[in-house]
Amino acid sequence: MKTLEANTISFAEPSLYLNRRLSLLEFQRRVLDQARDVRNPLLERIKFLAILGSNMDEFFMLRLPDIRKRAQSDGGEGLPPTEELAAARKMASELYTLASRCLNRDILPRLNKAGVHILDYADLSKQQKERAREYFEKTIYPLLIPLPLSHVHPFPHISNLYLNLAIVLRDRKGQEKLMRLQVPETLPRLFPLKRSSGATRKDGTIPHHHYFLWLEQIIAANLADVFPGMKVVAVHPFRIIRDASLQFDDIDNDDPLESIETLSVQRREFGEVVQVAVYEDMPFAIRELLAEILGAAPEDFYVKGNPLGLRNLWHLYTSVQRNDLKYPVYEPRVPKPVRKLSRSYDIFRAIQQQNILLHHPYDSFSPVVDFLRAAARDPSVLSIKQTLYRVGQNSPVMEALMDASERYKQVTALVELKATFDEESNIGWARLLERSGVHVIHGPPGLKTHCKVCLVVREEDGGLCRYVHLSTGNYNAVTSRIYEDIGFFTCDEAIGEDADRLFNYFAGYSKNLDYQKFLVAPFGLRQRLEALIRREIEHARRGSFAHLIFKVNSLVDHDMIALLYEASKAGVHIDLLVRGMCSLRPGISGMSENIHVTSILGRYLEHSRIFYFRNGGREQIYLGSADLMERNLNSRVELLFLLESPEHFEQILALLQDVYLRDNQLAYTLLPNGQYVRRQAGAGETPINVQDWLMRRKRKMKKSSQ
Repeated sequence: MKTLEANTISFAEPSLYLNRRLSLLEFQRRVLDQARDVRNPLLERIKFLAILGSNMDEFFMLRLPDIRKRAQSDGGEGLPPTEELAAARKMASELYTLASRCLNRDILPRLNKAGVHILDYADLSKQQKERAREYFEKTIYPLLIPLPLSHVHPFPHISNLYLNLAIVLRDRKGQEKLMRLQVPETLPRLFPLKRSSGATRKDGTIPHHHYFLWLEQIIAANLADVFPGMKVVAVHPFRIIRDASLQFDDIDNDDPLESIETLSVQRREFGEVVQVAVYEDMPFAIRELLAEILGAAPEDFYVKGNPLGLRNLWHLYTSVQRNDLKYPVYEPRVPKPVRKLSRSYDIFRAIQQQNILLHHPYDSFSPVVDFLRAAARDPSVLSIKQTLYRVGQNSPVMEALMDASERYKQVTALVELKATFDEESNIGWARLLERSGVHVIHGPPGLKTHCKVCLVVREEDGGLCRYVHLSTGNYNAVTSRIYEDIGFFTCDEAIGEDADRLFNYFAGYSKNLDYQKFLVAPFGLRQRLEALIRREIEHARRGSFAHLIFKVNSLVDHDMIALLYEASKAGVHIDLLVRGMCSLRPGISGMSENIHVTSILGRYLEHSRIFYFRNGGREQIYLGSADLMERNLNSRVELLFLLESPEHFEQILALLQDVYLRDNQLAYTLLPNGQYVRRQAGAGETPINVQDWLMRRKRKMKKSSQ
C-alpha cells in the first residue's frame, strides 16, 4: 500500500478502501484460525473446518463469479481487475492448503489418540471390510449410475458440490476407457464402522472408539461389482462448484414464487463451473479432458488434500457424542419476567409491565416461540403479522403461525423468497402457510425484506393493544442457539403504530413511510445514520468528547466509510466491532487514526447490529437488522429501533465498553494493510473472553433468581 498523505487526498481515493471480497477471504482465515487454535476442543476444531468449507463453497458460488465479471470489466476497489482475481485465487489456495495441513497433520492424529478414528480402507480389519462390503451391496450399489467420460458421448450433467469419481478401466483387450460415478449425496460421506466401548465416564459419556471410513473409499474398493470383466486401473475423485449467483431482474411479480423457484434451480444446477477440486495425483490428461468438457480454465483447478469438500466434516461433529471433545454444554437462561407463567397469555401481561430484552443464545429463544403460541391460542388476539427470512426446518415459529390461522386468526406472513440458499426452503414454507389459510406476501418488488419484526394485535378492556417483537436476527429456533442476537418485546404505542405502518406498506396498502421510532431502509435509514454521525462530528468540533461504537457484521459501504473518516479527522473516537468484511482502513495518520476495528470470532457467531452515539452525554443506542453495506442501505428493507429503556441501555453500553472492546481472547485487531492480528492478554492483564463472560453472567443470574 502506498503512503497516504491524509491532508492531500480525497475520500474518493481507491487506496483508502480495502477490497471487500478479499476482506471476506481474510474472514475465512480467521475462521481457519479457530480450527488451528489448540485451546478449542478437538471436535469444535473439526466444526470450524466444516464451517470454513461451507463458507468457501459459498464464496466460489457467489463471490468469485462477481470477481470474474469484474475482471472482464472495471475491477474492484483499488485493484486492477486481473490482480483482484489472481489475489482471490491465491488466498483461496493458501486457505485450502492450510486447512488440509491442520486437519491431517494436527487434528486427526489428536482425534485418533482420543478414540475417534478416520481409517483408510487398506488399514481395515477383516471384520471391518466385511461390514463395509455389506453396506456397499445393500445401500450404496443400488444408487450408483456408471456414466462415460469422453468426447464421444454427450457429457452427462455434473451437479454442483457433488463428489465424483473419474475411473480408468482396462478391458481384456488392453483398451482403456474413462467412466464416471457420482458419489451418492443422500448417504453420509463418512460411514460409521462398528464401535467398541468401555465404562461410562463421570460426565455421562461412554468412551466409544468411533471408526469412520470415507464413502468414496468403499466405492473404490468395490468397483469390480460395478464394472464386471474390467480391470480398475485408477480412481481419481473430483468435485465441482458452479456459479450459483442469482439475478432477480427477471422475476415475474405476478407469480414470484414460481419464478424464483425456476431461477434458483436453473442457476445452481446449470451455472458456469468456477472450481474443479482434485487431488495431486490426477493425471494431466484427465484434468485436460475435464477442463474441456466442463468449460473450465486451468486456473479453475484447485489441488487439495483429503477430503474434497470440508463441509462434510459436519457429519463427524454431529455423530460423535463426546462431551469431553466439545464445548461444555450451555443451557440458555429464560429471563425472570417470562419464566413460569401460569397461563400462556400471561406473556402479554409481562410485556405490559415492562419492555423485555433477550440476548441470544445466552437467553433462551423459547419466549419468542411462547409469545407466538400464546397469540395463536388466546381468544383475545385478533391478528398476527410477521416477517420471515430464514426459519430453518421443523420450525416451531411456522407451526404457531399455521395453528393461529387454523384457529381463525388473521395471520399475515411476509416470506422472503430471495433469501440466498434458502429460496427452496422458503418456497416450501410459503406453500404450507397458504394451505393453512395464512395470507402470504413476498414484500416490495425489487427489494429484499431483511428486517425482523412480529406484530400481535390483541383486544383488551381499553381497546386494541399492539404487542411487538423486534430482533437483530432470524426467527430460527435452531440458529438462535449458535447466533448471537438481541430480541426485544414491547407494547409501546408508537412502536406498535410503526409496525402497523410497515406491514401496510408490505401489503401494498400504504405509501406512508413516516415512522416515529423506526429507522427503515431504503426509506431514510441511511440519511438518518449520516445525520447522527454528523451530529457526533459537531460535538467533537465544539470540544466535547465524541464517541461512536458500531457493532455490525460487515462494513463496506464507501459513503459510510468516507463519513467515518471525516468523523475521525474531526476528533471523534470510533470503535468498530466488525465480524466479517471491512473495507475501512484504520490507523492512517491524519485520516483514521481515531478508528479502531475489532473482529470477534468464537463459539457463537456474532450477529447483532448495535449503533451507539454519545451525543454530548445524551447517549443513544439503536438495534436492528442492518449492516453498513450498500445492499442493506439501498436495496433491502431493514429496520433499526431506538433502545429507550434505561436498564437495557446501560446493559448494552456496559457490555460494549467493558467487555467487547476489552476482549483479549477472541478479538482480532485490523491493521491498515488489511491484515488481522489476534489479541492476547498482556502481562498482568486479566484475560477477557466476551462469550465466556456472558455465559458466566447469565448462569449467575439464573442461579440467583431460583
